[in-house]
Formats: sequence, C-alpha cells, structure tokens
Amino acid sequence: MIREQGRGDGGCIEVITGGMFSGKSEELLRRLRRALIARQRVQVFRIATDTRGGEADVLRTRDNRSLSAVTVASSDEMREKLSLGVEVVGIDEAQFFDRGLVDLTTELADLGVRVIVAGLDLDFRRRPFGPIPELMAIAEYVDKMHAVCVRCGAAAQYSLRIAGGDQQVLVGDVETYEARCRRCFDSSGETDLDAGEARAS
Repeated sequence: MIREQGRGDGGCIEVITGGMFSGKSEELLRRLRRALIARQRVQVFRIATDTRGGEADVLRTRDNRSLSAVTVASSDEMREKLSLGVEVVGIDEAQFFDRGLVDLTTELADLGVRVIVAGLDLDFRRRPFGPIPELMAIAEYVDKMHAVCVRCGAAAQYSLRIAGGDQQVLVGDVETYEARCRRCFDSSGETDLDAGEARAS
C-alpha cells in the first residue's frame, strides 16, 4: 500500500539518462545527498540484476561514493518495501526494471513524492531500453548525460558492446562496453560485436 506515502504536494518525476560512463549514478547520488541535507526522508532502490560492486544494499558510483539502498527484484517488491512517509525516492539502473515501474513512479508522484530515476535510455544497439523511454515521456524533468567517446573524445551518447553476446540485458563495465559518439559508433551501422561474430563464423 502506498496511499499514505509522501506529503500530498510537490510530487514529480525526474529522469537522469544517457549512455554508460556518463555519470548518471553520480548525479542521482548528488541529488539524493542534497535531499538528505535538507532533512527530507529519502529511500533509495537498486535492482538485484545489477551485481556490480559486490555489496547488495549499497548504491556505489564509479568515483566510489555510496549511499545505503534497498535491493529489489521488481517494481512489485519495491512497492512492498516503500517506507511510510517517504518524501524522495531514488531508483538506479531503472532500465532493468519491469513496466510496472512506470505505474509506481506515477502513483508516488501523484501522492507528492519526488521520484528520481537513473538509467540507460538505449541498449547497445541504440534501441529503447526498458521503461526509461516511457518514464522520460511522463517526467517533469529529464536530463540527458553524455560520456566521452573513447575514440575521438567527443560527447558520447551510445554504449557500444565490445564483448559478451547479443542478448539485450548483459550487466558489464569497461570490459564489455565502450562509450561512443554517433560518428564513432560505427559508420557501417554494424557494431564491433556484430563484426567480431561475422569474422568468427
């Protein structure tokens, strides 16, 4: 039950999105820390699918900043674990969540909760990823972050998979993905992974 959540006013949805290595989690953590300084009641969620970092109940960024978090496997579990009276909810790696996350964040915002969501908007083939595109459509605020292209140094909005297979969901880091700009993603329209598989066949 979430009917008692929030203050009844000031609710909104904020989406922090972009490619890998663009600082999404860092920006999420910055906003959450500011809410804590303002003495607001904050609750942070992370998805069980993301096993990077090793610590289950910690949101940890690449620059080694951290905040306590609740690890859940689905939006239904998140709903069950919401604290009464929460004012700010942070959700990291939201692209891995189910479609129910859209409904839950809408309900929370309607009840006066500020919901801050961070996640990839595109997968490694530059296709819409999980609930993020729909969350962007209904959010009051959307910030698109950019990484640095590893080839030319330009602003990079894409996450090119360089190893690991062709399934959409593959948790990885620098050993599996590279940040690329549009020009360097691949002028042929074929990812490096596709090219490698073609050479091997």
